[in-house]
Amino acid sequence: MNRKTLKPLRFIPFRKRDIIEMCLVSNGLNQQEREQFRHVATQIQQLFHVLFLTQKEAMKDSFSSINPDRDTFAVELPATMAEEITPFPTLLSQLLEKANYEALNQSVIEDALSQDSLFKVRLEVDFSDYAEVVLYVRGEHEKTESVPKFWGLKSAPLTFTNYERVALYLRIREDLPTERAETFNLPPGGIILKLFKNVPKADLEMLFPNTQVRMRLIDKLMIGVPAAVSGGLVVTTKLGASLVLIGSLLGFWLGLHSQPVELNQAALVALLAGLGALGSYLWKQFNNFKNRKLKFVQKLTQNLYFKNLDNNAGVFHRLLDEAEEEECKEAILAYYFLLTAPAPMSRPMLDHTIEQWLSEKWQAVVDFEIDDALKKLTKLGLISTNAEGVITPVSLENATAKLAQRWANFQ
Repeated sequence: MNRKTLKPLRFIPFRKRDIIEMCLVSNGLNQQEREQFRHVATQIQQLFHVLFLTQKEAMKDSFSSINPDRDTFAVELPATMAEEITPFPTLLSQLLEKANYEALNQSVIEDALSQDSLFKVRLEVDFSDYAEVVLYVRGEHEKTESVPKFWGLKSAPLTFTNYERVALYLRIREDLPTERAETFNLPPGGIILKLFKNVPKADLEMLFPNTQVRMRLIDKLMIGVPAAVSGGLVVTTKLGASLVLIGSLLGFWLGLHSQPVELNQAALVALLAGLGALGSYLWKQFNNFKNRKLKFVQKLTQNLYFKNLDNNAGVFHRLLDEAEEEECKEAILAYYFLLTAPAPMSRPMLDHTIEQWLSEKWQAVVDFEIDDALKKLTKLGLISTNAEGVITPVSLENATAKLAQRWANFQ
């Protein structure tokens, strides 16, 4: 399997601890400064952890009233307290942005749904069941895999667009009939929140709970053509005598001829045998159709089992951890390169330097979130920017003191 990045990644594909060590192997600091930098990086991580704990509690409060898996009793809050709770979709959107996910717009979704599925099935989604559909993705790559062709007799390479992560938020319509809502195992207005990995763009339909598997033309032909051939054989070999007898009876009853048809025991046995053969043939073809469709559904279910990462509350807990990692990595990288730069840098220079370093030294093509990084460092008091846009970092000693003071303010 081959993978090629289609566009620069919005997230940094390394752990924050690895980022710290990757910076330090660049030899921009002496031994004492390295230890000081590790300490500053640890302080930054601790501060962000506290901030994300606060965000976590806000998301838990907002999600509690719509959580389909809740096992605690609901308590009716005073109106003033309820108004203070931010709607969950707003918090989720903000969190996904911090974790460097990108929202898929409607045109991209429609394009994905129009593409042929990689699983050689036709999938259909009824979007009228939903009041709200939100899809966020991260890590868009072009992949090439060998897929079987000609009933497994040979394989051929197939290139497709793949998403490393896909977050899905669905809200069922409030006016959806209860019977229909029960197929989702949810009441009308219920929500579904899921996180998946390694999803081909052409197979986004399989992530929806109301996806229907339809037969492709080739599958219908594979069943229909043999059925027609064998049906002809059944008609000519087993139904010939029965058809002659039935035709004679109909002709007599309709007055097309006056000669009565004698229904003796042998004729009745032939008639029943023919009808039994016809019924058996039709039942066999019906089972062939159902079994092939069941095989497709089973394949779809098995695939989803291995792609599903989290559901409902578990999704935003995982996203909180990812967002915290991203925030820390961005701040640490920006501070390190400002600290070790031979001369003060501007925003574009810093952005280019970090992206070039990640690409050339670590083979990661990243669109570094420079504005977010500088905003965080400014808020932490670790940099200052003059009127010309030149950015100056504080020393490691001052950074330690400033971060310690901010930590003391949390106590």
